[in-house]
Amino acid sequence: MSTVSYPMADTATMLRRNLRHALRYPGLSLGALGMPVVMILLFGLVFGDTFSAGLGGANGGFDYIDFLTPGILLMSIASGTMSPAVAACMDMTEGIVARFRTMAIFRPAVLTGHVLGNVILTIVSLALVVGFALLIGFRPNASFGDWLLASGLLIALTVALTWFAIALGLTSKTPEGASNVVLPISLLLPFLSNTFIPLESMPSGIRWFAEYQPFTPIIDTLRHLLLGTPMDNGDGWVSLAWCLAIAVVGYFWSQKNYNKGTVA
Repeated sequence: MSTVSYPMADTATMLRRNLRHALRYPGLSLGALGMPVVMILLFGLVFGDTFSAGLGGANGGFDYIDFLTPGILLMSIASGTMSPAVAACMDMTEGIVARFRTMAIFRPAVLTGHVLGNVILTIVSLALVVGFALLIGFRPNASFGDWLLASGLLIALTVALTWFAIALGLTSKTPEGASNVVLPISLLLPFLSNTFIPLESMPSGIRWFAEYQPFTPIIDTLRHLLLGTPMDNGDGWVSLAWCLAIAVVGYFWSQKNYNKGTVA
């Protein structure tokens, strides 16, 4: 094999390992797949009319399910970060990494396998959310090119948050700790953004945080691409900058923790 083939083959092997783990221990995977679907059904069907009326839907034609769905897509990505964080921590604490180090394996392949496996599962989750959203009234008017751009942005965010979650998982001494350390990503940022209500409906302090955290410009960009809503001129570039920054920090931080050989 060439010097390029070895890393690709090792990464593919680690990807197969992670997908088999997902099938063998489906609890975390099913939770990550199912929770966004529950959220879209709960807020879209149960609370949708109430939110829509409160936000002006009764008189202004505000369609809450259209407003909600892009935010739930990001929640799908965020909720999927727990599984790779826990898996990476388990690899480090249960000794399999020490065994890998005695073998002729491309070292970044272990973590890259976790990332690629989570990207695949997240794509399935995103497809489920879009499917259920369409069933309950989501009506995007995006062109094929807009869908491609939206898909690329979602995958970029998935890769970025997965690397960052793995870095956090590698700082934890136990898998239980790894599941808790990613809660700000999976819960805090999605809820304290404009996922459920517009920024102008928030109290001033929360509005300031929501406006300047990474999820809000990405949600606005998705709404613009899928629904044609107005967007600040810089939101698309801000979204890409957030994805790149999170990915770079997560990648180098995770590699540093992994190469130390001990949990920080």
